[in-house]
Parts: sequence; C-alpha cells; structure tokens
Amino acid sequence: MNRAVQAAMAESGHTADSLAAQVGVDPKTAAKWASKGRIPQTRHRSRVAQLLGRNVEELWPDALKRREPAWFRPWADIEREALSLRSFQLAWVPGLLQTKAYALATLVGEALTSAEADSLAEARLSRQSILSRERPPLLVAVLDEGVLRRTLDGDRNLMREQCERLAEQAALPNVSLFVVPAGVGMYSGLGGPFTIAEMPEGARVGHVDGQAQAQIIDRAADVATLDRRWERIRGVALSRAQSLELIREAAASWT
Repeated sequence: MNRAVQAAMAESGHTADSLAAQVGVDPKTAAKWASKGRIPQTRHRSRVAQLLGRNVEELWPDALKRREPAWFRPWADIEREALSLRSFQLAWVPGLLQTKAYALATLVGEALTSAEADSLAEARLSRQSILSRERPPLLVAVLDEGVLRRTLDGDRNLMREQCERLAEQAALPNVSLFVVPAGVGMYSGLGGPFTIAEMPEGARVGHVDGQAQAQIIDRAADVATLDRRWERIRGVALSRAQSLELIREAAASWT
C-alpha cells in the first residue's frame, strides 16, 4: 500500500468516496490511489494532492521518475486505469506487446542518443506490467498483416522473436489478437492506428497516433466514430484461432 496516501487521507478526513466526488471519478478508481504503484491520471493528480494537503511528489514520488515522454504520460495514466483496451495497429506491433529489440527498432532514425533510445524502449516495456498484474485490463488488438511481414535492415531474428512473443501473449486469458489478412485490400483501418480505452467510471477515451503528435479523444461523437471504424476493422479480421495460426506461420517464415 501507499502509506503516504493512506496517512494523508486519514489526516484530511477524506475517503475514497469523498475524493471521487470532488475529483469526478468512480470511487473504485479513487481507492486505487492508495495502492502501491497506482498514480492518478495527470489531469487529476494536482487536485487530489491539493485535497489531501500534500505535494504530488510526497504522495507519488515515482511520478517524477517516469521515463516515458512527457507528451505520452496522460495516455499512459489512462492505460493504467483502463478496464479494457481495444487497439488497431496498421504499421507497428502495439507497444504493450513489443520486445525490447523491436521497440528499439521503431526508434531508429530518430534524433536520439543510444542512451535516450534505450530509456524510451525500457519505458515502453515497463507499461507492459499492466497485463500481468492481479486485475489486468482486457487487451484486444487487431494488426494489419503487414506488421508481421516487415523488419529492419533484413533482421530476421528481430521479427521471429517478436512474432513468437505475440503468439505467447495471445495465450494470456486477458489478451485477444486478431490479424487483418493482406488479401482484404482496402478497408477502414488504412485511415490509421487508434486505441479505445474503457475506464472504470464508464467513460471511453480514444488515442490516435500521428506523425507529428498523438491526440487523446474524449468527445463522445469522436469516440463513437472510432467505435464504428473498430467494428468495421474487426469485421474483416481473421478469427482468433486463424490469427494465431497466421502469427505462428509468420514467426516460422522468419527463421
């Protein structure tokens, strides 16, 4: 447990219910803030600290040690709290399922030192712990088949290991992987990747990647648009069993 948060709640007289009412979240979400490693979303953190009469760094010192880029942290916070994540990826393996070597390969060509690239890759891998925690979110990921057929500079081991990792993750009870086969042709996913998170309080939030910057989508009409695209993409994907077979075939093709 986070004893600093527990002590601050006791001294301030706040409970999970009263914090939830003040901040506008579900009481179950507020209760998690007293657990070790559970940090409020960026948009709520300062308000919670203010209500508890403490500084953010006193309550959640790990928030200052985080290695993911500052622009990505709001989504990382959402990802940690989500009950489910639906992710479509057109060009990359989802970050939650990447190997270290694959994560580093996605950063090749960026204006980064080796140390900076390694730190970003490690930060990406650290996010994966949510899939193995006591109550993990449901992750449903749809990949374009091209993701399985593309490597860096002819590195066959890179993709063999990554495809094998995908097959292993697909066996987890909280992970479902689907693949859109190359023969489908044009489909809604060609518009680009996105993820939809379902939050404990019932809200749904989207994350849309871009070349310059990513966007968090929370307007109901925009999330509904992502929902419709998701259903159309899932409609052209292979079944779970067929997708796993294709992933294993891809792994074998890289040997």
